[in-house]
Amino acid sequence: MAAQKKSTSSSGTPKKIRIQYYRSAIATPVKHKLVIRGLGFTRLNQIVERVDNESIRGMVKTVPHLVRILEP
Repeated sequence: MAAQKKSTSSSGTPKKIRIQYYRSAIATPVKHKLVIRGLGFTRLNQIVERVDNESIRGMVKTVPHLVRILEP
């Protein structure tokens, strides 16, 4: 198997990404609503902090019209 890169900061803790849910998912497909729920959002304008890895980035890439990445 190929070696995977781990995204960690200099102190050894995993890098985090802050995501804001800023647009309603009312008129979106069910898959988009499930992605929003999977990211951990429960209400509009909520900000969550998740580990910055490929799976989370892929979920954000699926619904870029509903969430935004906040700068640290």
